[in-house]
Amino acid sequence: MPEIMQFVPILIVSFAASLALTPLSRQIAMRLGVVDKPNQRKIHLDHKPMMGGLAVYVALAVALLLFSPPRHVRELVAILTGAAVLAVLGLIDDRYDLPWRTKLPVMVLAALGLVLTGIRANLSGIPLVDGTITVIWIVAITNATNYLDNMDGQSTGMTAIAAFFFMLIAFTQGLSLVSLLAAAVLGSALGFLVYNFNPASTFIGDMGVLALGIILSALAIKLEFEQPFSVRWLIPVFVLALPVFDINLVTWTRIFEGRPPTQAGKDHTAHRIMSVGFGQRPTLAMIYSFCVVFGLLALLLSSAPPEIALRLGVFGVLLLVALAGLMILLRQRYQKPPRPVAPDLEKVPHG
Repeated sequence: MPEIMQFVPILIVSFAASLALTPLSRQIAMRLGVVDKPNQRKIHLDHKPMMGGLAVYVALAVALLLFSPPRHVRELVAILTGAAVLAVLGLIDDRYDLPWRTKLPVMVLAALGLVLTGIRANLSGIPLVDGTITVIWIVAITNATNYLDNMDGQSTGMTAIAAFFFMLIAFTQGLSLVSLLAAAVLGSALGFLVYNFNPASTFIGDMGVLALGIILSALAIKLEFEQPFSVRWLIPVFVLALPVFDINLVTWTRIFEGRPPTQAGKDHTAHRIMSVGFGQRPTLAMIYSFCVVFGLLALLLSSAPPEIALRLGVFGVLLLVALAGLMILLRQRYQKPPRPVAPDLEKVPHG
């Protein structure tokens, strides 16, 4: 089991570096014009610098390179390289608003890079099948993390909570690589959250969420489970319940409403909660609570006996289904536009 002192320095250094570098990244973003402008689908009302991802990435990379043991260098370099590629893609997207057809191939290539270095899920034992599943997982979680960047502190807070539970679970399993990487993500996310919590003075941007998304997906893959299939495979799904839940909710909503899944809109989980009348901070408290509840479920699932683990898994899935039903109800009741009135009925008096 890895000693606790292995990841404490990484946690402290990544937090301090992110805290110190974020004001610098904010100034760079303003000078380069990498800002998020308000529009009808945005919550904020003024221009926000969007290069917080630079501070987060540099902070976690420096902490890992300074304190990680040599045996993890190969995998850490692979993960950090993939994250760097997506950080650059995100920066370009923040500045020029790239179409999804341009971004998707780069995400797939970054995911393939991880697979080729041995970072892959082991579900079937067939390299081609497992590699394909891994690429789909990485791209899906990366995009899902990006989807959550629609409210102050949401994507960063979710990342911090997920990294915390990944760190705990990995520590109990003796997985030093996962615990060290999770500690770096946790520290850098918390350092940035000081500036990103509502009301945010800066945004993490696609530069940050894409990089963090691929790292979170890699953390999930590096956990160890029974083979070939087990209810414990729900552990990473529960730790990342919010991005998994939100991307499915949004995608299926847009398909059923006849809109392209890639079309932006105010149909995310947070938007639906706010439509009831909650402000950003109460909504964020609910979102964080959601993440903590499923993180605790994942932690219990990781150490529970098989029969208890099965019950926890079923409970977690049923809870997600119930929450999906609630979100559908909120969409129908509070977000649907009013039906247009037929011209020949507009002047009919109501009795």
